[in-house]
Amino acid sequence: MKGIRLFFFIWLAIPFLSNTTLANVSPNPASDITKAANAQWLKILPFANEQDFKDATKGLVAPLPNNGIIKDAKGRVVWNMQLFKFVLEQKKSPETVNPSLWRQMQLVMQGGLFKVCDRLYQIRNADLSNMTIIEGDTGIIVIDPLISTETAKAALDLYYAHRPKKPVVAVFYSHSHVDHYGGVRGIIDEKDVRDGKVKIIAPEGFTEAAVSENLYAGNAMSRRATYMYGNMLPPSPQGQVGAGLGTTTSTGTITLILPTDLIKETGQKMSIDGLDFEFLMAPDSEAPAEMHWYVKQLKAISAAENCTHTLHNTYTLRGAKIRNPLAWSKYLNETIQLWGKDAEILYGMHHWPVWGHDAVIENLAMARDGYRYINDQTLRLANMGYTPDQIAEQVHFPEKLAQHWAMRGYYGSVYHNVKATYVFYLGWFDGNPSNLHVLPPVEAAKKYVEYMGGAQEILTKARKAYEKGEYRWVAEVGNHVVFADPSNEEARMLVADALEQLGYQAESGPWRNFYLTGAQELRNGVKELPTPNTAAPDIIKAVDTSMLLDYTAIRLNPEKAAGKVITINLALTDSSEKYVLELRNSALSNRIGTADKADLSIDIPRALLNNVFLQETTLDDALKSKEVTVRGDEKKLHDLLGMLDNFPFWFNIVTPNKPLSKK
Repeated sequence: MKGIRLFFFIWLAIPFLSNTTLANVSPNPASDITKAANAQWLKILPFANEQDFKDATKGLVAPLPNNGIIKDAKGRVVWNMQLFKFVLEQKKSPETVNPSLWRQMQLVMQGGLFKVCDRLYQIRNADLSNMTIIEGDTGIIVIDPLISTETAKAALDLYYAHRPKKPVVAVFYSHSHVDHYGGVRGIIDEKDVRDGKVKIIAPEGFTEAAVSENLYAGNAMSRRATYMYGNMLPPSPQGQVGAGLGTTTSTGTITLILPTDLIKETGQKMSIDGLDFEFLMAPDSEAPAEMHWYVKQLKAISAAENCTHTLHNTYTLRGAKIRNPLAWSKYLNETIQLWGKDAEILYGMHHWPVWGHDAVIENLAMARDGYRYINDQTLRLANMGYTPDQIAEQVHFPEKLAQHWAMRGYYGSVYHNVKATYVFYLGWFDGNPSNLHVLPPVEAAKKYVEYMGGAQEILTKARKAYEKGEYRWVAEVGNHVVFADPSNEEARMLVADALEQLGYQAESGPWRNFYLTGAQELRNGVKELPTPNTAAPDIIKAVDTSMLLDYTAIRLNPEKAAGKVITINLALTDSSEKYVLELRNSALSNRIGTADKADLSIDIPRALLNNVFLQETTLDDALKSKEVTVRGDEKKLHDLLGMLDNFPFWFNIVTPNKPLSKK
């Protein structure tokens, strides 16, 4: 297992590289067509309505200290809002940024400690997410302690600088994404949890969801996340301006302390330090494990991340399982029914709250209607025989939803959510047999180029299309030329130019980042920079042993394993777990139990196995430990390890990937 890197929550990992090693990019200005397209947004959307700016600044107690710069114990910067200060320096959007996205990022950049109401405070823009603090009778309840211990500690320190220093008596994890629990060790000591001084409350299924979502496909997700979050783009009006959901992601220490109390059913109530909480279960919405809650004394609802100031993702472009828009809508409807009558505040795990009964209901209802609309209209058109591409072009929000700022596509988009919904119900195949077994991209591209008269003929026509502003088409047809011949510099530069203009026009932060990162890599190539090891010790410890073994099986090279049969008994001496690993037919299975006829048996503490996966030791060194016993043919183990692939991180995306070599 030497060389194993587990990629957990890797959509947050690559900002380690951000702003420290930036490619030498010379971006183009906005074209006249892009300028005109962006100017149209000022006529389409209600920019005169500035209620969000009033709400985003309401209740400010103190700004973020140190100009929004947070460092770790070694002085390394893990959060730096100075890089994005240009967003606040001019009200009018630059010609290279969609005005709607620019408005959103100006709102997101409003950071600091805010008083929402008596006993309820939030620290915003100290990370991708918010940290919320509710004051109990004797202590405080901290909700969603950010991504990193460093940003969480800085957020709590800011609170304590302006409020009484009461102890933390409870921590909530609203859902199973790392920006809502990763900084927990920055605000509490695990000993206090073990001693019963601090409760950690989370929805049922939290732990499994938290450690599993990005495990198996982690390397691919991580690479794609460099595009989604624009981590390799310099923050600037022609580069990264933010992600819509927040500015960016912190790059500090990710931790996890497991929950002590699980919320298992809607209607479950809990009294915490003098406050009455009622919960609503919302699984398979924005996260596999998620919950809403209401605090009676505050008349305040939190719908976690299911109702924020953006249309969210039912499918995230970094890659993940598709989310259920119908369930999402129904949870929001149920939230209105349960607590809407008396609610006066709606606060979320991102962005700013809304105040007043009517505004609370409007925001919940608009989100409910939006996700329902995406679900139902996708299925309506699918049942009429339309394909995903056709449906995505036809489905648009009705005017009232489209004019509601909180349902604009700053993070998700109607277009890609519709496509995801089709796949959620019907899968990737659109029913047309011509699309059932298409040629792979490189082979297809070469034939397209041949049939269209050769690369130069295509580029001549594509350049005319570019001058007309047909950037989508230029990117599509030019991509065939690039995949047919990646060395064609003219094709690469033309596609990059088209992607760049599409990025300048994009309302969605992730769409902008994808377009501009693609343009950058076409111009400069893929820079194989150092990648961080993102397997946090707390996460490894929480992973089920079978999942670790499953991940190992994913790395099995079938050609190297061809014809090999190996059976291994694995006993974990500190957890009393016993597993059998069976290699047959180039598939490595695992099951609980013991095989009667194994090639070898290994007794090893799970803690030592964790160290192997954390790359704190090699398996060879671990096998020399007195804690480990090996019986049988040890060579079989080394044979098996020799069959495992190591995943390259910096694989190509906008140019063809290298073909697999068969050994």
